[in-house]
Amino acid sequence: MKKIICFCLTLFVFSFMPVDAVGTSAKAAAVINGDTGEIIYAQNADERLPMASTTKIMTALLLCENAVLDEEITVTADMLRVEGSSMGLLAGDRVTYHDLLYGMMLASGNDAANVTAISLGGTVENFAVLMNKKAEELGLCNTHFVTPSGLDADGHYTTARELALLAAYALKNEDFAKAAASESAVLNYGNPPYRRSLTNHNKMLKLFEGAVGVKTGFTKRSGRCLVSAARKDGKLAVAVTLNDPDDWNDHANLLNYGLDAIKQTNYSPKISCYNIPVIGSSEEQIEVFIEPYTVNTLETKELSCEVNLPKFLYAPVSKGDILGTVEYKMGDEVIGTVQLTALRDIPALPEKISFYDEIKQNIRYILKCI
Repeated sequence: MKKIICFCLTLFVFSFMPVDAVGTSAKAAAVINGDTGEIIYAQNADERLPMASTTKIMTALLLCENAVLDEEITVTADMLRVEGSSMGLLAGDRVTYHDLLYGMMLASGNDAANVTAISLGGTVENFAVLMNKKAEELGLCNTHFVTPSGLDADGHYTTARELALLAAYALKNEDFAKAAASESAVLNYGNPPYRRSLTNHNKMLKLFEGAVGVKTGFTKRSGRCLVSAARKDGKLAVAVTLNDPDDWNDHANLLNYGLDAIKQTNYSPKISCYNIPVIGSSEEQIEVFIEPYTVNTLETKELSCEVNLPKFLYAPVSKGDILGTVEYKMGDEVIGTVQLTALRDIPALPEKISFYDEIKQNIRYILKCI
């Protein structure tokens, strides 16, 4: 079994802006550490504002979490009762959830968002309930969704801070992250399906080295909205501007500012090796090693870890078996979880074992636990 690590974000590079001179033309802005959620820069970051098509971050995330990407659905006329940007869907078209995902993230298709909402939620209104439930789960208390596309509607709002947190969470989903980072895609949909090419509206993917997404947006009420993210040296910064007429330049400066602020630290637990007793084997125990963990954070003084391992194991144990986890925390927040695996095989005793050997095994275990 493979070791799994789970983590609770070149063409022309914009010039660097001095750290103490960062600022934007936006009504609201935020930059966060994509790994920990720490706020790096805030400008009216908690003001509730419309967010246009950056809404599709939530819609696309729910698609990734609840749909089978290669499943094909048939588009109905009711699904297409939405105005604005489009990936070109028509009633009767056959399209996969995969192509709907890319139609949302690249072409910002309102049709793709609406089709997704009705297909997964039954109605747009029901899907909005799912969107708000997810927002509540993520602790986004100043965010409320009415539409899956981001078209203006009363009661449809978020904040720069919470939109950044949502984007950072969504980027942990492999399918979402792949779509968000794609400059273009060749899809296959229609009636019958045929090949189409889409280009991503997010110019940051070409303008900023290390950019990995995320989403553009615009309506007359919201103005220009942009969520961007970039990786450098293992660090991830996520930037958001709402109602920003100079968003491309502002995001270059914000991302540079954020990436400069994040520091890498190798955190080593006080105990790096645990011996777990093994029952039913000629080998008494198996060793579990905890490697140093690279933390990208603004602060390190609150770092801690919690090791979760069983008191004993039954043989056989196979190399690669997941034995437990270690959770890394900053304060009370889990910032990373690493699964601990067996580094070698532990064979079981032969089926025919003497009563004496079995008693010896049990006594040995009891003595180790005293």
